[in-house]
Amino acid sequence: PAVAAVHSVEQAPQLAVRRAVRESLRDVPTDRLVLVACSGGADSLALAAALSHVAARNLHRAGAVTVDHGLQPGSAERARSLAATLIVMGFDPVEVVYVRVDGTEGPEGNARRVRFAALGAAAERHAAPAVLLGQTRDDQAETVLLGLARGSGARSLAGMAHVVGVYRRPLLDLPRATVRAAVPERLT
Repeated sequence: PAVAAVHSVEQAPQLAVRRAVRESLRDVPTDRLVLVACSGGADSLALAAALSHVAARNLHRAGAVTVDHGLQPGSAERARSLAATLIVMGFDPVEVVYVRVDGTEGPEGNARRVRFAALGAAAERHAAPAVLLGQTRDDQAETVLLGLARGSGARSLAGMAHVVGVYRRPLLDLPRATVRAAVPERLT
């Protein structure tokens, strides 16, 4: 009994993330491809692991896309390594999309713009009705605070939406600590 209790406490974060993913996909037909955007960070790895688990049980097809912005030395090799990990996790298709970041929105804004364009194009190519993104409740709070600091006013209070077009953020109601605790040991 004591071992079972410890085991269930360790699984609680994974169960929470899986439940959030399952709930996010409740309106997606089970035979359709669902993509996960995976950067290789803890939040997106936890999301990918949860999607892999949920898809296998709910008969969804699961694919993954990682976007290499090319902004850091060695990023292409890290993207290829991540793609190999995603293939082992059972994702098919797995795409690495290389983008060029330029524009007038600043480094983060430019990277976000080209990343969303790459993810949207992948969803279109594969006729995927959903692309899962790994933002957490902590990211939501940061988005609201940054918006308020920039003077966006009441509009900032809305934060990020759970669903916008094909994009879904199943982890928005979970704290970052819970999501990061859900990353399987084999991926850390």
